[in-house]
Amino acid sequence: MLESLITSKTRIKLLLKFFLNINNQGYLRSLETEFNESTNGIRQELNRFEQAGLLLAESDGNKKLYRANTLHPLFKDLNSIIRKFIGIEEVIEKVIDRLGNVHRVYLEGMIARGLDSDIIDLMIIGDNIDRNYLSSLVEKAEPLIGRKIRYLVFEEVDAEVYVEKHSKEMVLIFDHLA
Repeated sequence: MLESLITSKTRIKLLLKFFLNINNQGYLRSLETEFNESTNGIRQELNRFEQAGLLLAESDGNKKLYRANTLHPLFKDLNSIIRKFIGIEEVIEKVIDRLGNVHRVYLEGMIARGLDSDIIDLMIIGDNIDRNYLSSLVEKAEPLIGRKIRYLVFEEVDAEVYVEKHSKEMVLIFDHLA
């Protein structure tokens, strides 16, 4: 879907990298390795995003560190588009909303790091979640989004330590308590 609107694969990779998880940052060379692409194409796209004000850059020695400008007026819109591209909105609508006792859901894994993947890794925190029902909902949602869904389920008391330890690598995608 997104590929038909944005023809640059590098631009899509950068959107995923920076606009899904606000904790993601990157240097040109690290992005070259991560994306397995030449620095030339990546540099051009980074410059475009920076000139548009979508990315912020700061010097770190002789390197330039990029991160999303969360104050940009289009940030929330881009985040929403990326979430829809990944299929997160469908997961929330088809799975999470139907479970009832879900407090929070975090996105983990490759997608949370800003890399496209055929697998969506979720951490679901709630009380008395029916795992059999969850499994059947996930089975129905996977063909709709074209991705495999893996999940961990935690009770609220058990999740605190895990979330604290991994918070930089996770994206909060649903918060019933907010």
